[in-house]
Amino acid sequence: MLTIVCRFIVCKVLDFNIFMNRQLLIKFGQKVRSERLRMNLSQEKLAERAKVHRTYIGMIERAEKNITLSNMEKIAKALNLRLSDLIDF
Repeated sequence: MLTIVCRFIVCKVLDFNIFMNRQLLIKFGQKVRSERLRMNLSQEKLAERAKVHRTYIGMIERAEKNITLSNMEKIAKALNLRLSDLIDF
């Protein structure tokens, strides 16, 4: 069996995956921000309700942090939402 690897194609696929991941983070952060503002909460107040650090909310809203599923659930609950509502873009 012969396997041929083209480094250029692999790099393009990886770049696309990184781009798509970044887009998901941006959409999620925008959703968190819009829901937070809808509830008239500051980032600090949302962080307190979600039991996460206050700077973490800002990092999520700016798509600087790759959030874990457990923290997504904490934020959803703090916003009185189901997790599925928070990730429905």
